[in-house]
Amino acid sequence: MAMGGAFPFQWPADTADPGLDVTLPPLPTAAPGAEVAYYADMHAMQMALPDFAAALAAMRREEEEAAGIRLVHLLMSCAGSVEAADHAAASAHLSDAHAALAAVSPSSGIGRVAVHFTAALSRRLFPPTPSPPPPPPAQPAADADQAFLYHRFYEAGPYLKFAHFTANQAILEAVHGCNHVHIIDFNLMQGLQWPALIQALALRPGGPPFLRLTGIGPPSPPGRDDLRDVGIRLADLARSVRVHFSFRGVAANRLDEVRPWMLQVSQGEAVAVNSVLQLHRLLADPSSADARSRAPIDAVLDCVASVRPKVFTVVEQEANHNKPGFLDRFTEALFYYSAVFDSLDAASGGAGDAAAEAYLEREICDIVCGEGADRRERHEPLPRWRDRLGRAGLAAVPLGANALRQARMLVGLFSGEGHCVEEAEGCLTLGWHGRPLFSASAWRAEENNQSDSNNADGSRSSGCGSGSEESNISCSS
Repeated sequence: MAMGGAFPFQWPADTADPGLDVTLPPLPTAAPGAEVAYYADMHAMQMALPDFAAALAAMRREEEEAAGIRLVHLLMSCAGSVEAADHAAASAHLSDAHAALAAVSPSSGIGRVAVHFTAALSRRLFPPTPSPPPPPPAQPAADADQAFLYHRFYEAGPYLKFAHFTANQAILEAVHGCNHVHIIDFNLMQGLQWPALIQALALRPGGPPFLRLTGIGPPSPPGRDDLRDVGIRLADLARSVRVHFSFRGVAANRLDEVRPWMLQVSQGEAVAVNSVLQLHRLLADPSSADARSRAPIDAVLDCVASVRPKVFTVVEQEANHNKPGFLDRFTEALFYYSAVFDSLDAASGGAGDAAAEAYLEREICDIVCGEGADRRERHEPLPRWRDRLGRAGLAAVPLGANALRQARMLVGLFSGEGHCVEEAEGCLTLGWHGRPLFSASAWRAEENNQSDSNNADGSRSSGCGSGSEESNISCSS
């Protein structure tokens, strides 16, 4: 049937479908003042949101703090079981600690440090036993890796800057007016400490002295001479600021291999000996049978006294990680490195530095896993160093108010709020929220100390450390 182009059915225009109600209900009428009340409620909700967010953040902080405290207790319980030789209990506590780590933010100070202590306990309880064991890394390669981490640790926080600045200030004051200065550095590394001192000497009224630098460090890999490379860079700097300069490198695996005659101290030189974070590695194990016998530190301090330095600068960690009991040592290290990691986090603005943390991780692993002669990180507090250095014939040189003031200015430039420099009986300490972390002190040969390099030369026959090497560089302006 043709549709004729029209729709076959339409509603009548004047009628409505009785089954379809198209009448809409009237719009509701707002009560007087309802709009004002609505917007007031919305404003109240918006004002309450920050309070709710703050309360939620505070609750999360409390939960994380509680989880951190529980984690610390688990780690200490594990360490106590290790000391008691209860392997089963230690393993159970360690398993709980691994589980508790999930509740602690890895970006927090306790979270970061707990990861390293948990890993160190795991390594101690379950040491890797590959079959066959891989060959140990070459010593020069390991030293190069350590030098890289040391440099990153230097950049990450104020610790080594404080050490270098304080030591340099003591050296400058001790050699004031001397025309021939000989500095002996127990750990040259990349020579980071010495550009600032060279520049300061260049500005000395009356002109700079002739400067000799003897840098001690580990042997280099075949085909390289790392000590000489550092010496060349320092010589170039000295030449640019018109300081007469001579460098000599002495390669040795251990400081106690170095004999006084190797240092070639000349008559009339003002000698300064510098040790930054080195002496603690020469201490004896207090739990060993021969703890009271002569230790490597004794030979090194005798060497220092024999060259009769005008100043001997010493920077060490302000901690006690040389205790014979494992639990005491572990507890002290856990709280010490928690403070260090917190301060490192503040110095980096919360960003952290993986390489700087790796530098500290090696220390933690050594303290937790090493026993007997295998442990190198034997940090001791300042009072013990005072006693030990005094017995070696060295007298304290007070670091004055000028050094304190300038050290505080330096730390303020390179770190966040919370770091503090304090004076402690003529020494300086760098701390975090009142807890000392590093100490700096200065010493000199006592006037009645009759040791001299000629007497020390008598030890030549007792061995000078086979494989010791020398690098000599001279420059003049």
